[in-house]
Amino acid sequence: MDYKFSDKVSKLQASAIREILKFTSDPEVISFAAGNPAPEAFPKERIAEISAELLRDDPILALQYSVTEGYTPLRDLLKDWMTEKGCFHKEFDELIITSGGQQANELACKVLLNEGDTLLVESPSFIGSLNAFRSYNVHLKGIEMEDDGINIEKLENALKTEKNIKLLYVIPNFQNPTGKTMSFAKRKAVYELACKYDFIILEDDPYGELRFEGENVPNIKSLDTEGRVIYSSTFSKIISSGFRTGYCSAPAPIIQKMVVCKQVADVHSNMWAQVVSHRFMSTVDREAHFKKLRAIYKEKCDLMCGYIDNEFSKKIRYTKPQGGLFVWCDLPESCDMNEFCRQAVQQYKVAVVPGNSFSIEDGEVSHSFRLNYSTPTNEQIKKGMDILARMTREMLD
Repeated sequence: MDYKFSDKVSKLQASAIREILKFTSDPEVISFAAGNPAPEAFPKERIAEISAELLRDDPILALQYSVTEGYTPLRDLLKDWMTEKGCFHKEFDELIITSGGQQANELACKVLLNEGDTLLVESPSFIGSLNAFRSYNVHLKGIEMEDDGINIEKLENALKTEKNIKLLYVIPNFQNPTGKTMSFAKRKAVYELACKYDFIILEDDPYGELRFEGENVPNIKSLDTEGRVIYSSTFSKIISSGFRTGYCSAPAPIIQKMVVCKQVADVHSNMWAQVVSHRFMSTVDREAHFKKLRAIYKEKCDLMCGYIDNEFSKKIRYTKPQGGLFVWCDLPESCDMNEFCRQAVQQYKVAVVPGNSFSIEDGEVSHSFRLNYSTPTNEQIKKGMDILARMTREMLD
């Protein structure tokens, strides 16, 4: 039978990252292609204790339907925590629990944009959100990034020339895929442009608590006085990615529309995960927990970057992140990036992600690839980076 798919999904393609991960079923392949939290980062014992107590003392709370907005004690905890961080303004914001941070991003697009409207994004950007946006047939316009974040001059030029701009999507902290952090000056400039040109900023912050070097930079949401910023985050990187528990702080009218849209999508997010997340966040020493996570990722990042600094071909350029999970490497323009990534996994048994997986438009040329240091063990990082180092010297020097 010849299946006719809807216009909304007919042009969507499977994630190139997922395709590359198929090669990782080979036990000999070392994968730097995923983006999962480190196995040792999961607070397994405390989650087990909380779960046992919950299912013993109040099982129906976790097993029954609940409200779409989310588990009230968790929402209250998050409102207080987000207020401390400047990401929730009690005078005009509300908060919803979502099924991961990506659902918050998808809902923002769904409630604010019509087909054909323009959504500005950093270029490159997170493929999961890009595909969510594409499913609504919006016009994606990529804005080039610099070492300190989005190019403000090119952003303003797009604001002057593109039509029906409703939303700007950014990942200011340790961006996926580049690992770059937007400077405070640029965060202020982005917000000022939102006020000047009348659009909404969608600030995606899944990695904010994973800063292991440098000083914290205030979120764009902390600058919001006009109700122009939607802030989304998740427990995926700080408690459990499998919980699929995210949250979104935004002006109340936007949250109200998100609630209605979420009701027709999944009714509400997983209740067991919400209750466990609340009890975890309200009983542990949060800062001690975050400090442990940062130490894990700093060690892995330093280990990986040490090989790039000392063993890789000097023709490789890269951005050393101050947090998050990823390292972005640039090949010389004379090198075929796709062939490099293909040889890496098929001949050298090391999986990396080609940079064009994060491109905004079809046919964009990329000379970059992404490495992930959170998922592999330290021994795998040593072995895999030693292999990649030899590969880069053989191919480029």
